[in-house]
Amino acid sequence: MGGEKVIIAADHGGYSLKEALKPLLSELGFSVTDVGTNSNQAVDYPDFGAEVAEAVSTGAYRRGILICGSGVGMSIVANRFPGVRAALCLDEEAARLSRLHNDANILVLAGRRTAPEEAFAIVRAWFSTPFEGGRHQRRLDKIRQTESKLHEKKT
Repeated sequence: MGGEKVIIAADHGGYSLKEALKPLLSELGFSVTDVGTNSNQAVDYPDFGAEVAEAVSTGAYRRGILICGSGVGMSIVANRFPGVRAALCLDEEAARLSRLHNDANILVLAGRRTAPEEAFAIVRAWFSTPFEGGRHQRRLDKIRQTESKLHEKKT
């Protein structure tokens, strides 16, 4: 993990958890880019989710973290971007499986449902679990084919 860069964002519902996670990410050796929000003041989650998802979609960042109150809104916006596989993880097992089977590249957390200690365990599990490949790669290829078909229909 050392030296890898990660992009992180949250809305007001995830701000406190985002701030709690940044020291852990630095401790794990990540270079952290925080694109907001910078307070508990109400903001629109799509603005922040889109910034992280676009950075991952374009390859500027390999992985990112998004946090909103429930995790649902950030998941919805992030998964609109080609190549993004954002996974809402409420426990360590979901975090491991999202990486092992789905090669998730954005971890989504629920700021209002996840205590910092649990989030730390989720983040450690997510970043330390490699993609298994094999039969799971075939499934990711099918997702990419679906993305391509949808893109072709738009153009």
